[in-house]
Amino acid sequence: MSRGTKLYFYTEISRALNSPLKCCEDLAMDLVIIVALQDELPNLKIDKCKLLFSGVGKVNAAQTTTEAILKFRPRKIVNLGTVGVLSEDKLGSILPVNEVIERDMIAEPLSPRGKVPFEKSDNIFFSRQPGFRCATGDSFVTQPDPWLTSNKVDMVDMELFAIAKVCSIYNVPWFSLKFGTDIANAEAAKHWSGNLKEAQNALSTALLELI
Repeated sequence: MSRGTKLYFYTEISRALNSPLKCCEDLAMDLVIIVALQDELPNLKIDKCKLLFSGVGKVNAAQTTTEAILKFRPRKIVNLGTVGVLSEDKLGSILPVNEVIERDMIAEPLSPRGKVPFEKSDNIFFSRQPGFRCATGDSFVTQPDPWLTSNKVDMVDMELFAIAKVCSIYNVPWFSLKFGTDIANAEAAKHWSGNLKEAQNALSTALLELI
């Protein structure tokens, strides 16, 4: 990571990420790492790990996660990527995710925003590691949203909720590290593009240090 990059909860994350991992004699992977775009992370080669690029959005993320679990039988899924943050103090930092919700499931009045109508499944998923709250949706956030503020969201992305939901279905633990590239405003697209290189370097360095 660059000298100015902050990684929250480093000690706790390193301990938690390493504790379940074992040398195994079967064909199972210790980790499957899922990233939306190759621009967000270089194609690293790590023993007992498989790096997959899902493409952008919840459908792509859900498909990639499902196929990864069925094919590789990982002991944990790790998601890395970029996010828009809702406060400037998180900009340019590595942000672990503790919980994720869905911001664009809007079916009112059949159910509250963020909740799938007529479905008993959870509308929030936890990584069981310390961190922040992420809200996932198939849109690139470029303006304030009072719903995000009222739900105490720290960051927004386009894949993690789908990854976490699939992991929950298959009972596979998940973990996520995000890099705050922009503050989800009108300049978000420009700032996201301009900060991709820094995000790539910071995320790859953080991952290698943690595992």
